[in-house]
Amino acid sequence: MKKAQEIKSIALKAIETESNSIARLSNFVDNQFVDIVNLLLKCKGRLIIAGIGKSANIAQKLVSTFNSTGQPSIFLHAADAIHGDLGNVQRDDVVLFISKSGNTPEIKALVPLVNSMGNTTIAMTGNLDSFLSKQCSYIINVSVEKEACPNNLAPTSSTTAQLVMGDALAICLLECRGFNDEDFAKYHPGGSLGKRLFLKVGDLSTRNEKPQVNNTASIQDVIVEITEKRLGATVVIKDDNILGIITDGDIRRMLEKKFSFNDLVATDIMSANPIAIQSNELAVSALKLMEEKNISQIVVVENNTYLGIVHIHDILKEGVL
Repeated sequence: MKKAQEIKSIALKAIETESNSIARLSNFVDNQFVDIVNLLLKCKGRLIIAGIGKSANIAQKLVSTFNSTGQPSIFLHAADAIHGDLGNVQRDDVVLFISKSGNTPEIKALVPLVNSMGNTTIAMTGNLDSFLSKQCSYIINVSVEKEACPNNLAPTSSTTAQLVMGDALAICLLECRGFNDEDFAKYHPGGSLGKRLFLKVGDLSTRNEKPQVNNTASIQDVIVEITEKRLGATVVIKDDNILGIITDGDIRRMLEKKFSFNDLVATDIMSANPIAIQSNELAVSALKLMEEKNISQIVVVENNTYLGIVHIHDILKEGVL
């Protein structure tokens, strides 16, 4: 059983080894790397990423990254490819092979087949003298001096290098294409990330009731409207124009004054000029505004037309945070 300090030392050494391997990659971002970026920018097909073993795991992650940032990609397991899945490769596709050694049997069997189909091939490898390097049109060097494994066997530094260089390629493509927040939202419509970039306040307000009272409505009518619509507030309207808002807090403060409210109407207790937001604004912007103004409800409008109310709970339930 190792002592706590020994365990910490082992972990720090592994981190340092992998960190040094990543730093070394900057030497391999050369003109050929630039050519690969330009090749993929012009590609009319997809980027097929093939690998086996731990490299296959890295390939799958990179496929997810490329797909989410605007580069259509497909994962191809090298062993499955030579047993029927090679049919996934179409004429205009570019094929990227990931292999530390570049000499695994499955890779050696697969690369000539892809070349015979006329596809452009890229090698991402740590062995520039390998079969893979000699067979491909382009090479991305991901060689490392040593693995973090003390036996220099388990793929650690090498797979980290593959992942980082693949990410660098994806980010280059993203920036060259001018891929922005709206583009990103198209590929991430679900989950908190997508909702932060995609969900509009208008999408939320249409799910709610639309509480409103006339400016001359009695306090009893105001209370009924707030209770029935279950948003903790109602907008005060006159001639289709928004005059103000009454929240359940306004009702409580009125009752604390302990005088009769039989003669009061909506305009007597409303807050004039309520905070409003356009329906096409993002829900996350509404949340930020509500936090800044310390309010729980916000009025949703389209130009000057009242559309409804969004409660802060509506946004939080969507998991925007």
